Amino acid sequence: MRVAVIGLGGTIAMTGPPEGGAIPALSAEQLVAAIPGLSGLGLDIVIESRLQLPGASLSIADVVGTLEAIEQHLDAGAEGVVVMQGTDTIEETSYLLDLLHRRPEPIVVTGAMRNPSLAGADGPGNLLAALVTAASPEARELGCLVVMSDEIHAASRVRKAHSSSVSAFTSPTGGPLGYVTERRAYLMNKPPRRLTLPAPAREPRVGIYHASLGDDGDLLAAFAERLDGLVVAAFGVGHVAESWVPHLEAAARRIPVVLASRTGAGSTAVSTYAFPGSESDLIGRRLIPAGHLDPFKSRLLLHVALASGVAREELDNIFALMG
Repeated sequence: MRVAVIGLGGTIAMTGPPEGGAIPALSAEQLVAAIPGLSGLGLDIVIESRLQLPGASLSIADVVGTLEAIEQHLDAGAEGVVVMQGTDTIEETSYLLDLLHRRPEPIVVTGAMRNPSLAGADGPGNLLAALVTAASPEARELGCLVVMSDEIHAASRVRKAHSSSVSAFTSPTGGPLGYVTERRAYLMNKPPRRLTLPAPAREPRVGIYHASLGDDGDLLAAFAERLDGLVVAAFGVGHVAESWVPHLEAAARRIPVVLASRTGAGSTAVSTYAFPGSESDLIGRRLIPAGHLDPFKSRLLLHVALASGVAREELDNIFALMG
């Protein structure tokens, strides 16, 4: 079986003195060559060192370009693709790939929390598990997956929940889809649905504004004026201060405004509370509930939908389906 590996940089490809100062330097070929026992998988591995960037420097255009490279490898006979990148943005890049990838072959994104110069570097193990998953028939039709610490996560659920731990990646809502054990991928559950959209033909400006104690919303109004779409990272199940309500109502008359929870797990509500600034009040003012999608994934879904020309009245259905 042929599996393609595409390197974009990140901690997994960084090196430097143990005391600090690591920078992206290692090629994808070097990283694959450093995996112990790789020959035992019996894979035909095709390798492409595409970018050499930290995860924080990747752009939406970089992800779209990577998808084009993925499709070229699939056209050439690859039956799965592994993408190595920096962990800072994996929860976002993987979801963007998931939204854009329409083929049955799996895309598996992985990285490392410890660079190769450190004791206990996790890159080789993560890359091996990603290759095993990409080659698994069970991973077909699941879109884009994230494999870290022998756990297999859906791109639509996964989050980086710790700044430095090797077990930083979790799926707070729904848990992992499965695990890699003894060089085999075990899928215990599957996402109930997927949505794919065309690749962005333009770059709408979509921003996130986080609710915080004591913010009266004046900055929110100025921020929204510069946007084509807005995601509100609200308190709890979708609450904001009462002073925000007129600003959000005015914004929702002009642009799509999505209501997400800043908590990192759980869903926005639709009818539990009714005070000014509650979820039912805001939905009544045309805000779109994000459901289980967190603010970062909501932003990407809104970005791609707007870039694809989705009409405002269809956005409610899209977020209801995916959230």
